Formats: sequence, structure tokens, C-alpha cells
Amino acid sequence: MDILRKQVQQIVASKNAVVGVQIIGNNDKDTLTLNGERHYPLQSVFKFHIALVILSEVDKGKLALDQQIEIRKQDLLPGLYSPIQDKYPNGVTLPLSEILRYTVTASDNVGCDVLLRLLGGPAVVETYFKQINIRDISIKINEKQQQSRWEAQFSNWTTPAAANQVLSRYYYNTEKLLSQKSHQFIWQLMRDTETGPNRIKGQLPAQTVVAHKTGSSGVNKEGLTAAVNDIGIVFLPGGQHFFISVFVTDSKESTETNEKIIADIAKAASNYFSKKDE
Repeated sequence: MDILRKQVQQIVASKNAVVGVQIIGNNDKDTLTLNGERHYPLQSVFKFHIALVILSEVDKGKLALDQQIEIRKQDLLPGLYSPIQDKYPNGVTLPLSEILRYTVTASDNVGCDVLLRLLGGPAVVETYFKQINIRDISIKINEKQQQSRWEAQFSNWTTPAAANQVLSRYYYNTEKLLSQKSHQFIWQLMRDTETGPNRIKGQLPAQTVVAHKTGSSGVNKEGLTAAVNDIGIVFLPGGQHFFISVFVTDSKESTETNEKIIADIAKAASNYFSKKDE
């Protein structure tokens, strides 16, 4: 991993940003971590975590994918990103499966907060992960609160290692944390993710399968970006895969540069593990 580590360090060295990385590959034999102990704002990455908890409730029979969920006009979040809100400005009733699709693949903020309300609030999500011994995660507020003021976003955080831990434990599913149906459902949503095409997927061959979830903050009046994130699984041509979580924070770089940091790291990892397959 020394070669890959040097490449990653070179990618971030000249950037005016803090970059947290963890990459696990080569059948989980190789792990690279950079700035791994820091707490990074999750932003919309937490929609993946929320979806996992919703699906665990589906598996228990407490919710159902075909269950009809009312989204009232008062549930909408004017000014925040939401394809649901754009399409249904007076509210709508949708099956839970469709709200999950909007929330994960399109990173819909209205869908996110509807899911959190169904669960009983953000604390339920954090508690769930603590109960399965994923400790470095804090989910305290919903999207409406998270986007209400700059400081609020720092209440929802994780580390690159904890993000990869969630990805790997649910992908392998050896502990049967989800049923096979729910497992397949969430990974299809992640593979269909529409946001962040210039991040993990940005420099990989067009046919590369990537299951991922992005998160982004705005830029404050000092020109600081708090979060440009992407976590996911990259499937290599030889049948192998690797887990990658990259969090860019405290950045004075442009959005394009922040995204390119992630794309460059993912490309370096893909090249490294592809050679291992040969």
C-alpha cells in the first residue's frame, strides 16, 4: 500500500483542504487511512445510514416498502433541494420504496426528513449504529435543521473508518443485518445514485459499477467549504472490489477541485487494485 499511500498524499499535499480517506481492498487485506480520526460533517451521506435503519424496520415488519406515506404541504422544505418538492409542490402520497429512492439516489431533503419522522427522529438512527458497535458516528439533527445555519452541520459527523465499516458490514451482510431483499434493494439504490458524477466515478471507466452516496455543504462567507464527500464501493473488472470513503473539509478550494481530489484518489485506488488482480 506504500505506493498508493504516496499517491494519495501527493494528491492532497498542494490542496488548501483537510482530506480524510480510508480505502480497503485486495479482499480486505489492504487498508489505507489518512486523517482518519477527525470528525467530518456527514451532510447527505447520512441518508444512506437512514435508509439502512428504515430497511431494518421493514425486515421486522414495522414498515413495508409498499406502504403509502403522506407527504403534506407542511412537510416540504422551501429553499432546500428536493425533486419531490419540485414535482409535487402541494404534497403527495408515495410508497415508502419511492421515498427511499428519492432520498438515496437523488439525495432528496424532503424525503430524508419524512423518513426520519417515520423512525422517530435522528437519535433513533444514531442509537441503531451504536447498538451494532459502530461508534464513530453522530446523527443528531434532520436536514431542515442541518441546513438552517452553518454550525449545525457539524452535529452530524463520522470518520472515514466508520463510514467504510458501515459500507462493508452491510455489503457483506454476514451478520444478516438486512434480509436478502432489503440488501439487494439498498445496493441498487446506491448503484443508481445520480449525485456526484465527478467524485468517485469521475475518472473511472464509464462502465465501472459504483455504489455510493455523496454529501455536500455550501460555502460560507469566508469562502470555506465544510463538506464535499463520497463513500462507496467500486467494482473492478477482475471481479474484485474496494471500499472508499473520502471526506473533504475546511477547504478553500473550488467545488471542482474538491471533487477532483475525490476522483483522483478513487482513480489511483482503482489502478492500484486492478494491478493486484493481474
